[in-house]
Order: sequence, then C-alpha cells, then structure tokens
Amino acid sequence: MLEVFESPDALADAAADAIEAALQGALDARGRASLVATGGRSPGPVYDRLAHADLDWAHVAVTLSDERHVDTDSPNANARLLRERLFVGPAAQAQYLPLTDYAEAVLRRLLPFDAVMLGMGEDGHIASLIPGSPVMAHAMDPAGAALTAESPQGFGSPPLPRITLTLSALLQSRAIFLLIAGEAKRQVISRAQAGEDLPVGAILNQDHVPVRIFWAPN
Repeated sequence: MLEVFESPDALADAAADAIEAALQGALDARGRASLVATGGRSPGPVYDRLAHADLDWAHVAVTLSDERHVDTDSPNANARLLRERLFVGPAAQAQYLPLTDYAEAVLRRLLPFDAVMLGMGEDGHIASLIPGSPVMAHAMDPAGAALTAESPQGFGSPPLPRITLTLSALLQSRAIFLLIAGEAKRQVISRAQAGEDLPVGAILNQDHVPVRIFWAPN
C-alpha cells in the first residue's frame, strides 16, 4: 500500500499522473469528474503539475477535504493554495465549490468523489478529523449521514476553527490518494495499519475504497 519515492519531485510526478488518470477516467465514463483537494506542503507540487493537465477542466468540480475559517487571502486558507497552485493555466476552468459556502445538498451531488487527496499530520489526523476534537464522535462514524462537521478553535495546527469532510464523506469516493513525507509519518502509517486508534487508520483499514499512499523521505 505504501509507494516509496526518492524525492518530493518524483512523488509529485506519480501522484499527479494517478490523479489525472482518475479524473480522465471519470470524464470518459460520465462526462464529469470531481476532485477533493487538500492543504499542506506535499500537495503544492502536485497542483503545479495538475494545473496544466490535458483535461476537460470545465467539467471538473473541485472542493476541499477541509478548510480553516479565515479570509480566503490568509496564508492559512487552503483555498489560497488552490488559487495559487492549481487554478492557473487550463485548470482555471474548473468549478470550485468552497466548503464554507456550499450546502451539503450541493456537495452530495458530487458523490461518489472521483479522486480524494489527503495529507496526514504526525498525530494521524486526516482532513480536520483531529484527535481530541469534540466533533470526532460523530464525524468519524463511517455510516454517518453528515458530509461535513465544524471543528472549533483550539485543535490542529494552527488551532483555528475549521470545517471538514466527515469520514463517511471521504469513504464515498472512488479513490483516495494519501500524500506524506518523512520518517515520522511513515511510522504513523505503520502504527495505524497495526491497529492503533488513529483517524488515518479508518481509511487504511477498510476495503471499500482503494487507497494509494505516496511517501518520500523528505
């Protein structure tokens, strides 16, 4: 399940190719595609590559796995990363659906998501499904009805209020791509696969959605 790459560039090349293939497959099959993007350090180079992918971007809908409740120009806004790294070139034609603006009914029309990108923290969190957060009791229910959950201030880094897709929403997808770097995060994956109760384990230890883990040493 863990795919090892010698450098961040090699990881970004492989991840971009895989995500482009998933989106193209959806466009070929259904005439439309959906991408759940994510924030963090590892996705940026992937967005640089996807931005110029030869896709029918006008029929691709993009949303985020989670977002901080900050101004869209804030460096803490995941939307800013998309605007600066993905929505340039051909990908600027994509339809962006901000989690903070759209009702669950709109997001539900995208299901199942064709490609879900995730990062992971050293505490094993994915999206803003953060250990200790009071939303975890219902947001981690794999059969829950809600697609989103509001996480209050005081959790995560930075400890800002957030909105996140729930585990149930993430599992309503056709493919999940997890991007991580560093030995510490590789050890977190091993612990989760061994059964430790970590949020990332909920996507690793299930057989409903295929998961690819892209790892580079730095």
